[in-house]
Amino acid sequence: MTRVRVKVCGLTREQDVDAAAAADVDAVGFVLWPGSPRAVTAARARDLARRLPPWVTRVGVMVNPTAVEAGVAVADAGLGALQLHAVADPAPFVALGVPLVWVAALGPATPLPAAPPGVTLMVDAHDPDRHGGTGRAIDWARAAVLARTCRLVLAGGLTPDNVAAAVGLVRPYGVDVSSGVELSPGIKSADRILQFVTAARQPSHEDLL
Repeated sequence: MTRVRVKVCGLTREQDVDAAAAADVDAVGFVLWPGSPRAVTAARARDLARRLPPWVTRVGVMVNPTAVEAGVAVADAGLGALQLHAVADPAPFVALGVPLVWVAALGPATPLPAAPPGVTLMVDAHDPDRHGGTGRAIDWARAAVLARTCRLVLAGGLTPDNVAAAVGLVRPYGVDVSSGVELSPGIKSADRILQFVTAARQPSHEDLL
């Protein structure tokens, strides 16, 4: 199994950015939606991102933006990718020229989502108000079905204690964590970040055969 990618989302402080870099994460997320307790401005995101090694992807997290708004955010925050919540169709954003992560809710009765070619799909718990960071897990078995057909990032209720089991079952391209490594919304724990990354990347029994 290829090493799972790890993204830590909702970073707001210098020390948390430093902790994510020290843990060798693949990507970090800056929430550019004012309705989130983890929100930062584009200027703040750019300042925080300067602390990162060049190989860590800077992801801007946006809720229902227009393509114009998203393009401005990419330029102003120096983003390497966009994560789109509450967007019915990510196709209009492809022209921005940065990798896209399209977030879809995965409930027990919702149809399995399908992202357009070239767009990475993230599945998370449904929450029309907070749009992520809820700490609620999704149905891993349904996510595993999706992971066999597309490039899937698993989110929703992941913690250092359960991420290894989630990765073993779902076999996703990547995992995303926010509240699972926090002391309070927007305030991360360096210890929990390192524990999460270590657990997510530990080889399964199947990989060792």
